[in-house]
Amino acid sequence: MLEQLLQLDTELFLYLNNLGSTTWDAFWMFYTTKFYWIPFYAILLFLIFKQHTPRMFLIILVVIVLMVTFTDQITNLFKDGFERLRPCHQEGVKEFMRIVKKGCGGQFGYFSGHASNSMAVAVFAGLLLNQKYKYLIFILLFWSALMGYSRIYIGVHYPLDVLCGFAFGAFSGFIFYKLSQFLKHKYKLYTVV
Repeated sequence: MLEQLLQLDTELFLYLNNLGSTTWDAFWMFYTTKFYWIPFYAILLFLIFKQHTPRMFLIILVVIVLMVTFTDQITNLFKDGFERLRPCHQEGVKEFMRIVKKGCGGQFGYFSGHASNSMAVAVFAGLLLNQKYKYLIFILLFWSALMGYSRIYIGVHYPLDVLCGFAFGAFSGFIFYKLSQFLKHKYKLYTVV
């Protein structure tokens, strides 16, 4: 059963990865690079700052740091624990795929850190800002979905790596959102109206 699932995952990866073309390579390389998203994160932080008291905002910043650290470390534990090779390191796969990214990244890819981190941010920020910006969570989820696809497109993750990263990221984002709400009520740090 597991062997069939992994075979299906490989076939889906090769199909999706080979849909790419040199016309779109630069866009997806830009999209997948975390550095270019700093202004986006700054806007999210500004929206969070506007909606909360300064003290609550500082607590939220600490919670965000804890969430990103937790998500990153668990992702690394899974990669080192499962030791599933990235497709660009896998014999029998790398010969048939498009490798867009120079330097494939670490040897192991299960599960995707980009997928888990982007989904954690999407769920956390989307829930935190939902009261004032009702549709923001859908924009953030779409952004995260494209981030996951970018990892398949450039050839560094299988679809299963991305889906499992999304699932863990959603869990992490939700848990840390709940932590922020617990702290908000415990210390009576209510939202700015």
